[in-house]
Order: sequence, then structure tokens, then C-alpha cells
Amino acid sequence: MSTSSFDFDLFVIGGGSGGVRAARMAAQRGARVALAEMLGTDGLGGTCVNVGCIPKKLYSYAAHYAEAFEESHGFGWELDKPRFNWATLKANRAREISRLNGIYGNLLTGSGVTVFDAFARIDGPQAVVLKLHGEAGEKRVTAKHILIATGGKPSVPDIEGREHVIDSNAIFDLEPFPQRLLIVGGGYIASEFASIFNGLGAKVTQLYRGEQILRGFDDEIRHFVANEMIKSGVDLRLGADVAAIVKTPDGLQVKLQGGGEVMADAVLYATGRVPTVGGLGLDAVGVAQGKGGEVIVDEQYRTNVPSIFAVGDVTSRIQLTPVALGEAMVVVDQLFGPAAGKPPRSMAYDFIPTAVFTHPSIGTVGLSEADARQQHGEVTIFRSEFKALKHTLSGSTERTLMKLVVDTKSDRVVGLHMVGAEAGEIVQGFAVALKAGATKAVFDSTIGIHPTAAEEFVTMREPVKA
Repeated sequence: MSTSSFDFDLFVIGGGSGGVRAARMAAQRGARVALAEMLGTDGLGGTCVNVGCIPKKLYSYAAHYAEAFEESHGFGWELDKPRFNWATLKANRAREISRLNGIYGNLLTGSGVTVFDAFARIDGPQAVVLKLHGEAGEKRVTAKHILIATGGKPSVPDIEGREHVIDSNAIFDLEPFPQRLLIVGGGYIASEFASIFNGLGAKVTQLYRGEQILRGFDDEIRHFVANEMIKSGVDLRLGADVAAIVKTPDGLQVKLQGGGEVMADAVLYATGRVPTVGGLGLDAVGVAQGKGGEVIVDEQYRTNVPSIFAVGDVTSRIQLTPVALGEAMVVVDQLFGPAAGKPPRSMAYDFIPTAVFTHPSIGTVGLSEADARQQHGEVTIFRSEFKALKHTLSGSTERTLMKLVVDTKSDRVVGLHMVGAEAGEIVQGFAVALKAGATKAVFDSTIGIHPTAAEEFVTMREPVKA
């Protein structure tokens, strides 16, 4: 069967970051490409644009203003107590997300991609059945290659009173604004929303059944940011979990395991995400999946069905938008050749920088201290904790933590971690250095920008005593 006998060279299922990138880049290489996304729901852009990183960071910006107004007094500003309007924030966010949806659509159509407003089901190794939005019946199309990029979705456990719970998709448009918000979970999503709503003025209680939030991050970073969040007003309760949720005239009565209760106006569960694979027809076509439903792929993102590929959160590797973008480009280069004059893309999962928009925020790249000791044996730790220059006048007690993890034998910096203002912006640049193999000697020979917090990373000279 020749390529021309198919309706498309590539059919992409999912209009998130990975799917859109793959579709438009393949089309720019001359491929005949289609993409299916149920636009009647969130719109193009996937989780990140619609209910993830973009609106979440906009809300994080909003939450910072309360402390900024308060801190301004130390710098001579005199103003009346400001008032927060939740409806204005929601409306402005919705308008911006709609604008981004339009940009994604224009990128696709401008590249020549055929976009179907439809739910797609795989109907064979090289066929897709579409249930078009608002239309009766189904439409079947064929494609030489199929790419699954359907992402993930929040998962809420089956607890008593589950019907009273909201997930991270619904939190952005919650009505009314919750004066008392209970958040269940200890990952980055739960911790970010705890900081956001605490900053916006809610009384926030965060429950986590583990010993400390942000499992997987450097232990010192975890403890430090947890203490800073508590200082700012978050009621963080570790080793705690929900037994049942009961609706009462005074709000939601959250009964805790082991006794006790918390009253709340809303309960947000942010306890994990699962791949969005329901109804895709993976079983029928024989696509292998893991225990959590994730699509299993090889190093080139090909499934066990040679014509079907998958990228992004649906594979449950590293759930970050830039990772999905990188994986998409590997697939496009493999199927349709790299861009003119460029080598084929590859994807490495070491030294991927990330940020957590808690208050204060976290920026991190490379290995935690524990992982570095496991992989490299002997490591040297450099650490600095201080009050940022801004807070010498602001009145805030917020502190900043910076940490370098160095492989003692090679002198290579294998981990860099920060808790403090604009941590993500600072760590992004240092990620390039770690990716390039920078040693501590290179850090030491680099001149810092003064006065900045970032300069601390190149001025730490004395290691932490073991």
C-alpha cells in the first residue's frame, strides 16, 4: 500500500503541546497531516494551555500581589488595603486562554494541517474513526502513521463523599471563591495551589499522607519550602489523609483518618494524574500498555504496533510540556526527515530543568543529593541560605536556599537547586551549564552579577561539612 493510497501521512490524536508541535512540523516537511481534538471542550493547547501551567502561573502572579502590596510599605509606599476580585481574574484568564487557543489553531491551519473537531478512536494499525462534534454518525480515515498525544488527566480516589470533590481542572473557575480551601496531595500541583490560594486570601489546609511534600525532589529543598509555606500561612498537615467528606449547612465536613475533622468550602484533590486512554481503541488494535494505562513506547516513541507512535503524558515518562515538544520532534524527524541542514533530533532525560511555583518557588536541574550519592558515590555539597536583599526592607521573613551537588571525583556539578524568588528564571540558564558538563571550577571562575541572588551560585566556596 503506497503512501498516496492513505488519506494522510500522519494522523495525530490530541491537540496538546506535543500533538500540535508534531502536526505542524510534519506538515512543514511536506507531509499530509490531520489532527483530531474535541474542541468543544477545552480547545487546542492541551492541559498546559487550558488547565495547567499557563493559567496556574497567571494565578500565581495574582497571588503574589497581596504580599507585594504589604511589602511595599517598607519601601515608602502608602496605600489603602487593596481588595481582590476573583471574578475579574477568572475572566481575564479565560480571555487569555481563548487567545492562545486561537494561536494554536492558526499555527495548525497555517501549516496546512487538517483539524477535526472530533473524538478519535483507532480502528486498525492505519485507520482512525472520528466522532465529529455536533454531528451524527462517524467518519473513517486512513493514515500511514498514527501519533497518540492525548496527555493525562487528574485522578481522584474513590472515597466516601467523592461527589463533593473538585480536581485541578475545575479549580480555575471555582465559584464562589473558597474562603476555606482544603487541598489533598503533596505533589507539585497540590503545593502550588496551596500557595496560590493562600496568597489570594483563602484559609488553606493541605493534607499529605507522606512524611513530607514534593517527593522526588531534593530532601533539603522539600523541607525548606514546606517551612516557608507554613510561615506564609498554609496549614500543612503531614501524615494525614481523608476518611470521608460530608456536606453540611456550614460547608464540607472533612473527616480525617485517625480522628479529627476540617471544615472547608471546597476540597481540591491533587493526588496524581493518569494517562488519557479511555475509548482510544488501544486494546482492539493491540497497543501495549503499562499497569497505569500508559502507552509503552521504545526510544523512538514507537509502540509495539509499528505504524503507531505516542509522546507526552500519555506515556507517563516525564510529564512536562517541553519534554512532550522534544519527543514530538524526534518522531517528526524520524518519519519525515530533519529540517534542512540539521541532524535528526534525539531526546535525553538527564538534566531536565523544572520549576515549582510555590511561594517561594523552586527551580531545580540535575540530581538530588541522595540520587547523586547513589550514582556517583562521593559528592561534595555547597549550600547557601540567606535573606534576599529585597526583604531587608520589605519586612518579609522569607528566606532563599541555594544548593550545588558536585561529583567529587570529576568536579562536575551534577545537581543545582534553589528555593526563592524567580527560581525558575535563574535555574534555566544554569541548566545549560550542567548540560554542557560544567565543573565546580568553572562555576568558581565565573563572575557573578551583583547584587543578585543568582550570583550566589558562583560564589559558594566552602563545602558543607559531612
